[in-house]
Amino acid sequence: MDGVLSVGKQSPRYVGGREVVSRIKSIQKQAFVLTNDSTHTRKEIHENLQNLGFNFSVEDVLTSSYLTAFYLTQHFKRNVSFLLLGERGLLQELLTAGHRPTDHRPDVVVVGLDRQLNYAKLDLALRRVREGAVLVGSYGGALYMGDYGPALSAGPIIKALEYGANKRAVMVGKPSTRMYKLALRLARVNPAQAVMVGDQIDTDLLGAKRTGVHTILVLTGTETRDTVRKSNLKPELVIGNVDELMKYL
Repeated sequence: MDGVLSVGKQSPRYVGGREVVSRIKSIQKQAFVLTNDSTHTRKEIHENLQNLGFNFSVEDVLTSSYLTAFYLTQHFKRNVSFLLLGERGLLQELLTAGHRPTDHRPDVVVVGLDRQLNYAKLDLALRRVREGAVLVGSYGGALYMGDYGPALSAGPIIKALEYGANKRAVMVGKPSTRMYKLALRLARVNPAQAVMVGDQIDTDLLGAKRTGVHTILVLTGTETRDTVRKSNLKPELVIGNVDELMKYL
């Protein structure tokens, strides 16, 4: 979504894709939104897409915040106790799933983008991980396409905790394969029948390649021709804007 269909978190601005999505649906194909956004709820992101003129259902939208809450329920239990480094959207998804926030001996430390992060919060999270809490990363991207261009994302926060605790985080969003596998399962197709259209090589394309999904990179987000040239992972197709896909459909 960010850097492909829209840019900006507070007031998303349209980039492209309305005709592309309509065309995909008109030829009886399926389109899903796979977003690492952890600052909004799934419902809010769906509403933002509707406001931008996209005809997606809520079930078409897979977010890192929604999948993080789902992961805790699947792999731990309902009513998991958690310490959160993150914002309201991720908190709301965790609470809706029945999980319980606490600062004292949490089962897990959940990390998403946190634009109010400070040393005290980071240090508390580190101490809880060192005491035995499982470190769960909502997603691992280094950057996201913010209101004023590429901005620091959740990945560096997770890396700091991994480094300090000498533990690896369980990653849920891109570039983990979890989100892709769920989309493939919902679409009832195999990886070779799907393509990921994204703006970031180290999340969108890496996760797709790990899953066996085809890759298209758009240059309306964080990547440039220069970063593509320097990357070891090469997209199968590079386009300037997602609307260029019309000639391939």
